[in-house]
Amino acid sequence: MNEFEKQFLEVQDLLKFDDYNLVIKRLIDFTLDTESITFYKKTTELLDWIDNNPESLELKEKLSQLLKELCSVLVNKPISKKKKILEGIDIVKRYGASSFALGPANIKLYEGDIIGLVGENGNGKTTLLRLLSGELYATAGSIQYDFPYNDLYDLRTKLVYIPQRTDTWRGSMFENLVFTASSYGYLPQEINFIVELTIARLGLRKFRKYKWKDLSSGYKMRFELARMLLRKPKVLLIDEPLANLDILAQQTVLEDFRAIAKSPFRPIGIILSSQQLYEVEKTSDQVIFLKNGQQKNLHAATTDETIIEEGSKPLVIEFESEWTQSMLNEKLLSIGLQSIQFNGGTFIATFSGDKTVNDFMKTIITHNIHIVYFRNISNSTRRFFVS
Repeated sequence: MNEFEKQFLEVQDLLKFDDYNLVIKRLIDFTLDTESITFYKKTTELLDWIDNNPESLELKEKLSQLLKELCSVLVNKPISKKKKILEGIDIVKRYGASSFALGPANIKLYEGDIIGLVGENGNGKTTLLRLLSGELYATAGSIQYDFPYNDLYDLRTKLVYIPQRTDTWRGSMFENLVFTASSYGYLPQEINFIVELTIARLGLRKFRKYKWKDLSSGYKMRFELARMLLRKPKVLLIDEPLANLDILAQQTVLEDFRAIAKSPFRPIGIILSSQQLYEVEKTSDQVIFLKNGQQKNLHAATTDETIIEEGSKPLVIEFESEWTQSMLNEKLLSIGLQSIQFNGGTFIATFSGDKTVNDFMKTIITHNIHIVYFRNISNSTRRFFVS
């Protein structure tokens, strides 16, 4: 089963359980994958129909029919082979007499992958993004872009950097996006369809006549993402896209990033920075932690073991409890407690590497320890914040 067939089955399941919002997003993705103006028109007409018939009982049938038609076209389309598209080798950035220096940093990005950059403010996340985008020049090391480009302008078209604070623009959102699309090789007859689909994909459909001053910070970021996607980038570098978003909006945006990156036919690589490390870790294929400009990597794990850094891999549990540190220390020693720290309102307990979450839970139950919350952070960059 190839990647498209897996995604098609996922959308069928979403439709089965009436998750229409996600189904519509994925149908738009598939529509753009066809690169067919016939389907651009069909899906745009369906979006117009949904606007006028939001509660119609025919919706499920119409979505199902379009899904089948899209599948019949895409099932035989060649799947893009995963390739490395960017590599930074021993990148260093120093600022004159400043005590801060970034690096050496090493990073590899593949088509369809998302890399999350996490760390406290002032530790080099934005600097690294700007180096990768070409806005800054490295003091040492090299950056390779493994995709074809004709000149520096063409490179910067395919290598898109979205800063946390974007520039002001004039006119309506729709007018701006039409202008962008007209500058990047779309056929005149498909421009409006492409813009409508991109706007709908990013949840901006009802805002398409809005101006910059009328949009919240979160929707300005989505507009900027729409504008950059119209450039058909190979790499997206995004600085703090989750800032100013509530938790549900954060999850929605990250899910959008993941679906966009992992298109079977138009994959792109994404590197994003964020303070929301738990949300980023769930979405990313690799996480890079920066502290004082120094890099530590956390690779996504398929087992209970993850290479975090050389040496032992202890069990690390973050939890909240009404008990005191001394009381907890006494009871948890029985299962190999190595240390317990109080950090930001939570306890961080580290146990020997042969212990499991089940051992921790059994001890909590046996001693009737009251806990409000717990999380296994053994394979999380949260460890780097408290170590």
